[in-house]
Amino acid sequence: MKKHKFRRETEAVRGTASLAKKNGPLATPIYQTSTFEVTDMQEQLRVTPTDSFYTRYGNPTNTVAENAIAQLEGTDAALLFSSGMAAITTSILSLVKAGDHIVAQRDIYGGVTKFLSQWLPKLGVETTFVDTNDIAQHERAIRPTTKLLHIESPTNPTVRVVDLEKIATLARKHNLISTIDSTFATPINCRPAEWGVDLVLHSGTKYFAGHSDLICGIATGRRDLIEQIHQTRTTLGCCLDPHAAFLLLRGIKTLAVRVERQNQSALRVAEFLSQHPKVARVHYPFLKDHPDYAIAKKQMAGAAGVLSFEVEGNGADACRVAEALNLFTLAPSLGGVDSLVTIPVITSHAMIAADLRQKMGVTDQMIRISVGLEHVDDLIADLDKGLAVLTGTRKEAVVAD
Repeated sequence: MKKHKFRRETEAVRGTASLAKKNGPLATPIYQTSTFEVTDMQEQLRVTPTDSFYTRYGNPTNTVAENAIAQLEGTDAALLFSSGMAAITTSILSLVKAGDHIVAQRDIYGGVTKFLSQWLPKLGVETTFVDTNDIAQHERAIRPTTKLLHIESPTNPTVRVVDLEKIATLARKHNLISTIDSTFATPINCRPAEWGVDLVLHSGTKYFAGHSDLICGIATGRRDLIEQIHQTRTTLGCCLDPHAAFLLLRGIKTLAVRVERQNQSALRVAEFLSQHPKVARVHYPFLKDHPDYAIAKKQMAGAAGVLSFEVEGNGADACRVAEALNLFTLAPSLGGVDSLVTIPVITSHAMIAADLRQKMGVTDQMIRISVGLEHVDDLIADLDKGLAVLTGTRKEAVVAD
């Protein structure tokens, strides 16, 4: 883990930019090119491993974004990918081989569950799924062939929080590589490297980009791991376009202020929902009755903008509520400036068998919302109106002057 020279807000805006006075562009230029020319063959040999050879290998715009992310996370290096799933699958593929074994928590993103349980077995790699915070169960699942300990925190969509210090200690004890999908947290709320995690993964599509206008994945961590993953990324070709990297950099500059606002608003929304008579349960780690409240308060500056809740009723009732909302747009994804609502069993976890979803705590009556930057009072009024469909009446949202 690297030392931080500045606080999170400053690092998000300035990244690794030189503070020396100079004449030059304030915004990072877009190197919208697939290839770079050289003057002779000796130079060709020199630039091949750099970001000035071929954009599948690297690109100067992407490098600026990667360095900024590594600075924020306090890690050695970072890599950008064409999507969050590309970051996770490429990283895992680069770190395991046929005959290896992975231990992963059960309640992780549905796409990753499918990759671990359906795709990796074709390549001779097995995965054992364990309960989120049962560290003893994690340890019992470890075999002589285990290579990776993969977690997600907070989880999607139940928003469980994993004790990162215990996971990192367990991984070191057994000489395993610890990996985390930290999309929900962002480095504004939690820096897993500070707790000893080796590799941090993100869907940069979400909070890092922040405006629902690009698809991006991130891997950041120890330099030896990043170099190994880079070789695999170059072969598989799942690199990020430099124009998307430029948009990502623009999003990173406002990451801290966006996430801090979303932290505040989501907590207020969670508190409102926890008192609503038509809500059976609210999942948000900064609520005091959340099972991971103590862990969340220990290792997170805020719980971010995603929460889920279960309505009194069934799956059809959850759909009715979601469809009745106006300020929460019915759409997948999360982390942007616009508030979104989705039904996990229809979207993120539709590919997961019903019995496994039940073990993960993902119910038919669960609604997941991503709180954006709208005024929190308006969002609460919209939720109150939406929940009114369960009583057979509809309330009109009151708009403040």
